[in-house]
Amino acid sequence: MHGILNIAVRAAREAAVIMIRNLNRIERLEVLQKRHNEFVSQVDRLAEEAIIGVIKEYYPEHSILAEESGKSGDHEYEWIIDPLDGTTNYLHGFPVFSVSIAVMLKGQLEHGVVYDPLRQELFTASRGQGAQLDDRRIRVSKRTQMRQSLIATGFPYRGKDQLIDDYLGMLKEVIKQSTGVRRTGSAALDLCYVAAGRVDGFWEMDLKKWDIAAGALILKEAGGRISDYRGTDNYLNSGHVVAGNPKIYLALSELLTPYASDLP
Repeated sequence: MHGILNIAVRAAREAAVIMIRNLNRIERLEVLQKRHNEFVSQVDRLAEEAIIGVIKEYYPEHSILAEESGKSGDHEYEWIIDPLDGTTNYLHGFPVFSVSIAVMLKGQLEHGVVYDPLRQELFTASRGQGAQLDDRRIRVSKRTQMRQSLIATGFPYRGKDQLIDDYLGMLKEVIKQSTGVRRTGSAALDLCYVAAGRVDGFWEMDLKKWDIAAGALILKEAGGRISDYRGTDNYLNSGHVVAGNPKIYLALSELLTPYASDLP
């Protein structure tokens, strides 16, 4: 395992310890509402501080882009951190959340870690080295037909009416064409589940870079495809994502594109 990836794994595990330690005191946590349906807790902040502390111990010169503290530094290496992907789930005791850490070099994704603290599942990837779940190689599913596929999704939760209307049209089409649709509440885990063949495709709108980066690399290294709704690589900036194994990605993209013409 690459040295930087090892440090990312260590940082993710330290953040996970903070999450598990605070699970039995959720009702006493300080929680702030950043905007409609978007919350930040003490655990988000403590987990992020732990991650950044580990990174700075080994790579003090590297730059950081983190969900809660924003961007700092100016270096060819940039760490992209979501300390708690699935905060709403966590605050309700719903057992699906994760830590997501990606590393970019000169704008290209190089390493990714997504860790599920409750299941103790560690998804990792380095560019050109494949993707692993707990050190076992993973690959996307081999399903080729939408009617046989299980698709993951996430809801547009920031209260933008046009996004919600577009999304509902997409959801209707996918429900009609697939075996089923699942919504976990952690985009990072959804992308990893596509990578591991647990679901065949995934789409979501209006995500942030830290929601996507690590999972996107893991997915691609597992043989999957990911883009925005126009088929470009701008998904890290637009936040609009469609992903899947190669066949389901194409079919899912075809279903979603008619509803995406007005998206930025």
